[in-house]
Amino acid sequence: MTQVSTPDREQAVRQIYDQAHSVFQAGDGVEAEALLRQALPRFRNEPNLMCLLGEVCLSQRRPQEALAWFERVLKIVRDFPRALEGRGLALMADKRAREAIESLQKVVVAAPQRYQARLALARAQAMIGQAAEADQSMREAMQLNPQKAALLKAEAALHDGDMRSAEEVLKKLLAEDPDNANALRLLGNIALEANRFKAAQRMLQRAVELAPRMVLAWNDLANLYMKQDRYEQALEATQQAIAVDTRMAHSYVMQGNILTKAQRHEESLAAYQQALEISPANAGALSGMGHVLKTIGRQAESIAAFRQCIQAHPAFGEAYWSLANLKTFDFSNDEVAVMEKMAAEADLPDEPKINFFLSLGKHYENEKNFDRSFDFYRQGNELRRNKEIYDPVLTQVLHDRIIEVFSTELFAQHKGSGDPDPAPILIVGLPRSGSTLLEQILASHSQVEGTMELPDLSRAIGKINRQAQRHKKANASSHAEYPEALLDLDEEALRELGQGYLRTTQRYRTGKLHFIDKMPNNFASIGLLRLILPNAKVINARRHPLDSCLGSYKQLFFKGQSFTYDQFELGQYYLQYQRLMDHWHSVLPGHVLDVHYEQMVFDQEAQTRRMLDYLDLPWEDACLRFYETERAINTASSEQVRQPIYTKAINYWRHYEKHLEELVETLQPLLQQLPEADQPDALRQQEGAGPRVPTRQ
Repeated sequence: MTQVSTPDREQAVRQIYDQAHSVFQAGDGVEAEALLRQALPRFRNEPNLMCLLGEVCLSQRRPQEALAWFERVLKIVRDFPRALEGRGLALMADKRAREAIESLQKVVVAAPQRYQARLALARAQAMIGQAAEADQSMREAMQLNPQKAALLKAEAALHDGDMRSAEEVLKKLLAEDPDNANALRLLGNIALEANRFKAAQRMLQRAVELAPRMVLAWNDLANLYMKQDRYEQALEATQQAIAVDTRMAHSYVMQGNILTKAQRHEESLAAYQQALEISPANAGALSGMGHVLKTIGRQAESIAAFRQCIQAHPAFGEAYWSLANLKTFDFSNDEVAVMEKMAAEADLPDEPKINFFLSLGKHYENEKNFDRSFDFYRQGNELRRNKEIYDPVLTQVLHDRIIEVFSTELFAQHKGSGDPDPAPILIVGLPRSGSTLLEQILASHSQVEGTMELPDLSRAIGKINRQAQRHKKANASSHAEYPEALLDLDEEALRELGQGYLRTTQRYRTGKLHFIDKMPNNFASIGLLRLILPNAKVINARRHPLDSCLGSYKQLFFKGQSFTYDQFELGQYYLQYQRLMDHWHSVLPGHVLDVHYEQMVFDQEAQTRRMLDYLDLPWEDACLRFYETERAINTASSEQVRQPIYTKAINYWRHYEKHLEELVETLQPLLQQLPEADQPDALRQQEGAGPRVPTRQ
C-alpha cells in the first residue's frame, strides 16, 4: 500500500475517528468497533484511534481487552492522558481499583484540567473506602466543569445500571440549568426505559427544540414514538435526524426498525440498504434485514444477511441466535468453533453470551447430543434469569383477583355489553404450544387476516388503570386498578373499550371479514374480551405440558415471558395458566375452543374443520395447504409453518427427561392426569406402572 502524505494521513485519520466516534455516541458500539478495527491496520499506532477502540470495548464490558489497547498506546506515547485515564477505567471495571488510582493520579498531574479523570478517581477511591479522598476528587471535578462533570457522572451511573443515581444527578443539573439539552435527553431516556412515555416525550421534545441538530435526541424521540406505535411521527423524527447528518447509518437503521414494526417490510429493507451503503458491515442493518427477510419468507437471503453480520462481528451474539432461531438451520463447524470460543470468553458481556449459549444448545440438539445441548440451554437460562424480574406469587395473586372479579354473576349482569363486531379471533395459550401453526392454517382462509401478536388488549387494560386512578382521586370508593376497576364501568364504557380495540387494530388489517390477534398472554384477558367484544372468538392452543414448557425454556424471548428461564417458575406459571383456563371454561361454557397440538398433527383435517365450524366459516381446502400461504410471520416458528405438518416434535421432552426433574415435580398434579403413555418415567415409577407404551409418532 502506498504511504500517504502526512497532511492526507491526518485528514484520513480524523475522518475515520469522527465517523467511529459519532457512531459510538449514537449507541452503536458494534459498528464503531468494526470501523476502528478495519482502519487500524492501515493507520498503525494512531493513539486516538486505539484509545477510542479501548473505550468502545470498555462500554461493552470487556475491560481486559480495553486494558490491552490502552497499554499499547502507553508503550507508544508514554503518559498519554487519555490512555492513562482509559487504563484506570479499565482497571476499575476489572475490580482493580488500587491500580486504577495510581493511573488516574498520573492523569491529574499531567492534565490538571481534565475533570473526567478526577471524576473517575473519585469513583476508584470510593471503591476502596477512601471516602474523604473521593469527596475531595469529586469537588475538584465539579469545580473544573460542573455541568459536564455532572453529565459524565450520570452517564457512568447509567452504564452501571444505577438509574436512580443517574436520575438524581440529572434532576439536580436541570434545576440549575433547565435548558441543558444533553441532560434532558438522558433523563428522557430514563423515563422511556421506565415506560413513562409522557414524561419522556416532554423532555425529548424539549431537547430537540433546544438543540435541533442533536441527532441522538431525534433518534431517541423516534424510538419513543415507535414504542407507542406512532409510526408516522417516528419516521418524521428519523427524517429530522437524517437531515442533520445524512452519513449517520444509525438513523437509517432506526428508520428500518420503525418500518419493520409497522409491517412495511419492503420499505424497511430499503432503509437498511441505505444504512449499508454508508456502512457496509453495519450490524444493526444486517441483523434487521435478516429478520425482515425471515419474516417475509425469503430464508436464503435471510441466512446470507445474518452470516454476513457474524463474519463482520464475531462477538455479535444476537445474529447467531437469529440463525439458530430459524429452527431449520444448521451451523457450520467453523461457526460452532467461534460460538464455543465466545461462550468461554470471560470478559464477554452477559447479553451476547446468553445468545451464544442458547445457539449452542440448539446446535447440539440438532446433533442429537441432548446432554450437551441441555447444559448450554441451562447456562443461558441461568444468565438470563438473573436479568429478569419475576415473582410467581404475584402471578398467583393476580389470577386470584381475576377469578374473583370475573364471576358468572358479572357476565350475567353485563350480558349484551360491548361492541358486537365478530371480526376478532384471538389465539391464546403459552408460547411454543402450536399457536403459530393454528394462525397459519386460519390465515390461509380467504376470510381471515393473519396479523401478529398484538399489544392492543393489554393497552386497553392500561387505559382502564389510568381512568381508574383519576376516578379514585375524585371518589375514594372507586377501585384503583384492573381487574377490580371493571366493576365500576357501565355499558357505555365497555362498548368504548371494544370500539377502541377495533380502532387501534385496524392498522394491521386490509379489509377481510376476520383478523387474528395471536398474543399468547391474552389468555388472562378472556373475561375482559367477553365484556367488550362479546362476539370475538377465542382459540386456546394447548400442548403436552412438558413439551410446551421445554419449548419455552429453549427459547430466548426478545422481551416479556420472564417466567420461562427457570424450571420451577415455568412449571408454576403453567399451573396458573391451566387454572385460569379452567375458570374461563366454567364461567363462559363453550366460549373458548381448546385445540391440542398433538391432535392437530395426527388429524389435521378433522381439527381444522372443528376450528372453522367454531368460527362459523365455510370449509376451504387452502387451510390444509397452509404451508403454501405467503404472508409475513413474525414468530420463532415462521420457518416451521412454511412446511407441511410433521410429527417429530411430539413428546420431544423425552430426549431431555432426565434433566427436567424440577419441572416434572412442579407439574406433577397435571401430569398425573395424562394417559400413562404420556407421563414421565419418574411419575410412572412412583405409581408402580408397567412398561411404557410408546405414543404414536
